[in-house]
Amino acid sequence: MDIRIDLTNDGIDWEAAKADLVDDHFDNGRSADALRRSFERSQHVVFARDGDTVVGMARLLSDGVCNAYLLDVWTRSSHRRRGVATVMVRALMESVPGQHIGLQTDDAGDFYRTLGFAPQPEFLSTVVGRWLDNPANR
Repeated sequence: MDIRIDLTNDGIDWEAAKADLVDDHFDNGRSADALRRSFERSQHVVFARDGDTVVGMARLLSDGVCNAYLLDVWTRSSHRRRGVATVMVRALMESVPGQHIGLQTDDAGDFYRTLGFAPQPEFLSTVVGRWLDNPANR
């Protein structure tokens, strides 16, 4: 397996990326264009490619000072448990030295613990209106 890590959005086929997420049961409902905007507006992104095929992606929001938020970490099912997500997350972590990085996960807590993440005592969230019902997703 010859995986290449890219730290830019260059050359991403967002329609294909959206389709890949749907096929891999990792889609959260964003349109392909909204997915593109989510990554383009993030301070740090990473993509894993096996040849020309995107097999992983993740992004990090950061204030550039003290706080960052990791999200949209995905590795294609066929490439899981081979270190792809570890390399991607570490690359993003290295881009924000000295910052607190938060994340939310339903089922990958054990994986994130191996990278130094620890549970926080409380996490609260809300959605204003309805999830993804906004002009950016139309």
